Amino acid sequence: MTKIFIDPGHGGTDPGAVGNGLQEKNLTLQISKRIRDLLAVYENVQVKLSRETDQTLSLNQRTNMANAWCADFLLSVHINAGGGTGYEDYIYPGTGGATAAHQNAIHSEIMKMIDLCDRGKKQANFHMLRESNMPALLTECGFIDNANDAAKLKQTTYIEKNALGHANGIVKAFGLKKKEGVSNMGELTPEQEKVRQEAMRLGITDGKNPFREVNQYYVWNAMVPLARRVEELEKKVK
Repeated sequence: MTKIFIDPGHGGTDPGAVGNGLQEKNLTLQISKRIRDLLAVYENVQVKLSRETDQTLSLNQRTNMANAWCADFLLSVHINAGGGTGYEDYIYPGTGGATAAHQNAIHSEIMKMIDLCDRGKKQANFHMLRESNMPALLTECGFIDNANDAAKLKQTTYIEKNALGHANGIVKAFGLKKKEGVSNMGELTPEQEKVRQEAMRLGITDGKNPFREVNQYYVWNAMVPLARRVEELEKKVK
């Protein structure tokens, strides 16, 4: 069983970086939860989050939790700040072997998914990397104080793609196998695709971005052609 420990950076009284109407602690939690959900379709993998709510945790509490759980890998998710732009990730200085291999795999898969400049694979003496007993990676998923990066961070599609890149990288790094009967991450099942095609035919949706967040306005608009279709079927029955 592969045990993946995911740490959504900051939380509670510590908002992390802030900018453009965003707080790091909220974004890291969104991304981390989505990574966990995406990994749920794979066999022989357990995922534990350091926090699942807006909770205050010290750095020591986070690494102690991962170490006590005997995780095989620690992923700490963050959002950058400081006037730059793009994505980068970190491992502990001088670390090679499995840690470097995991960084290579995850970095590559994330860059396939997101439309941000590649700031490279780096090393740093961060607590989450230094005090963990297992291979660890810290990711910085864009700059919250950069208008262009922040615009992407506000999009559900970017959060999804970012999380998917992380998950794909973990799958690649650990050779995880998909559960039988489950579609690839980010793909519709045959049944879902059939519904999508019918919804497009009825004019309920344009069929684009099936994983986007649904709001009330979208639901109300979707109900109109659906109600017309029900009326047509009722008339045929009569």
